[in-house]
Amino acid sequence: MEFYRAKQYIIYRLHTELDPKMVYHDLEHTLNVYHAAKELCRLENVDKHSTLLLLTAALYHDSGMLIDYENHEEESVRICEKELPKFGYTEEEIKTIARLIRKTKRLEKADCILENIICDADLDYLGRDYFFIRSTKLHYEWKLMGKHNYNLVEWLKIQAEFLEKHKFYTKSARKIGGKTTQRMAKEIRDLYKICPDNIR
Repeated sequence: MEFYRAKQYIIYRLHTELDPKMVYHDLEHTLNVYHAAKELCRLENVDKHSTLLLLTAALYHDSGMLIDYENHEEESVRICEKELPKFGYTEEEIKTIARLIRKTKRLEKADCILENIICDADLDYLGRDYFFIRSTKLHYEWKLMGKHNYNLVEWLKIQAEFLEKHKFYTKSARKIGGKTTQRMAKEIRDLYKICPDNIR
């Protein structure tokens, strides 16, 4: 398994080929997920081989955005199936990576620590101080892609509700981001309360 070559390959493609409209699902997002996954693997004592498979999944999980925005998870899997054998990944390793990528479409608790880690890593920004930056980028990206027409206040209300319901799955992610998530939700609620009635 030539992990570092596989990493360089997909980073280059994301850097050069992503649609400029991808202001949230950009290379920065992929690298954030990669670094969060790496940190969680270390904290959760995941073995080296499993860590490399998870990090590969993190790097490739949104690569399908290069092809299809709506069905990007399956396109990401197809990219893995096509490209990863060139870097020495076995069929079994690619199946594991594909399962992890598909898990990011349905963020729900699983018995497998690797699946829980990739779900936590994909939404790691919810527990970080740069939450508002990434959230605003997602709002703008969805507008550019025609997915919604929420104004900023509507968007903030949706984000507050999402933050209040969100639970990280791994103990490490809860320790890192749990308190920040609740603080962000409260800050959004406080902002919403002082908005004039005519723009709510």
